[in-house]
Amino acid sequence: MARRARQPESLDFDPELRELLAEARWREWMNRIEAVLFAAPEPVERPALARIVGREASIDLLIEDIRASLKGKPYDVVSVAGGWQMRTRPSYGAAIGVSAALPEVRMELTKNEAMVLVSIAYHQPVTRAGVANVLGREISRDVIGALRDKNMITAGPRSPTPGAPFTYVTTKGFLSHFGLDTLRDLPDLDALEDAGLLSGAEHGADAMSMGEGVDADHDGDDDEADTSSINTDRL
Repeated sequence: MARRARQPESLDFDPELRELLAEARWREWMNRIEAVLFAAPEPVERPALARIVGREASIDLLIEDIRASLKGKPYDVVSVAGGWQMRTRPSYGAAIGVSAALPEVRMELTKNEAMVLVSIAYHQPVTRAGVANVLGREISRDVIGALRDKNMITAGPRSPTPGAPFTYVTTKGFLSHFGLDTLRDLPDLDALEDAGLLSGAEHGADAMSMGEGVDADHDGDDDEADTSSINTDRL
């Protein structure tokens, strides 16, 4: 006989807390949100937080008050990938690194992969042929596959062009990795080029390096010989 899956013990959970005075209720809602963010390994989206507070509570104001209470602490609540996540402040990255308290987790991107990723990020949804047009060279399926395996891109809607090829878009993992809340937070390529920081599509990877240290200084195009290291330690 199949065992019944254990149900979450949430029948007695009271999100409204009407028995508490307003100030105590607000503080408890803050504590609940902070506890969930502390425990969650990934950014937590609004619907998940809405389930633990009253229907009239403002998630944004609660987050704002939590952040105010964390001033002076080595960690903060940040908006990333369409949700919120608790992260240590960048100024403490060196101390965490020297302590060796966390295992080093690195994601290797070849320069070619980084260029393709930037092209997709700024032109999505875009087909493989569209990326090839942007970069001025053929893009192999292996590069697309590698970026999908690293959870940086995924398939988007079919293109309305003949043959209806797949398009590609970036993932929430991409946003989380580069510390972006939405794609609107991507650096403005036109502004960067006007400022002389970029000289065209061939230097597009430099835009991503602003957020996460992509090393785009190699000169070769060989994927195996020319690699870029992106540190995925979320500090």
